[in-house]
Amino acid sequence: MSEAVILVAGVDEAGRGPLAGPVSAAAVILDPARPIDGIADSKKLSAPRRAILDREIRARALAWAVAWATVEEIDRINILQASLLAMQRAVAALAIRPQRVLVDGNRCPEFGLEAQAIIGGDGLIPAIGAASILAKVARDRLMEQMDLDFPGYGFATHKGYPTRVHLAALRTLGVCPHHRRSFGPVRTLIESN
Repeated sequence: MSEAVILVAGVDEAGRGPLAGPVSAAAVILDPARPIDGIADSKKLSAPRRAILDREIRARALAWAVAWATVEEIDRINILQASLLAMQRAVAALAIRPQRVLVDGNRCPEFGLEAQAIIGGDGLIPAIGAASILAKVARDRLMEQMDLDFPGYGFATHKGYPTRVHLAALRTLGVCPHHRRSFGPVRTLIESN
C-alpha cells in the first residue's frame, strides 16, 4: 500500500539588499518521481549553472511560480514586508495548492496553510533551493533588462546592490525610477539635492 504524497512548496526570495529593482520570490513543488541533481542555495552556484537548473526546475517541477513586490511597495511597507508579500503571491500563483510550505529564513508570511521557516533552508531543502534559483534567475534577468533601459548604473553587473560602482553612478547620474527611495544611500542622495 503506497503512502499519500504530501505536496510541499519551497519558498525563497531574491533581492532584499539591493538599492534598486523589485524583490522577487518563487515557490516550487518538486516532483519526487523526477529528481533534479545539483539544486543548492542559488548564491553558491555560478550564473551558468543557475540558468541550467532554472530550465530544469521549470520543466520538471509539479508546479512553480515567480512573483514580485515592486519598488513602490518596498518603499511603502519596507523590504521585509515586501519580501513576505512576494512570497504570498508566489504561493498563491502555484497551479497546484500545496499542503505545506517551507520558507527560507526565520519568518513565514500568512499563507493559510501549514508553514515553517527554516534558517539556511535553501541549502538544506531541495524545494527551497529550487525556489531560490528561480527567484534569483528571474530577478537577475530583470536587472539585465533594466541595465539596457537605464545604462550607466551597471545594473547588469551588480544587480542593484550597493557596490562602489553603483554608488558612484548614483552620485553622477542621480536616482532613476527603479531606485528604492527608502534605502539609506538613495534617501541621503535625494535629501542632499
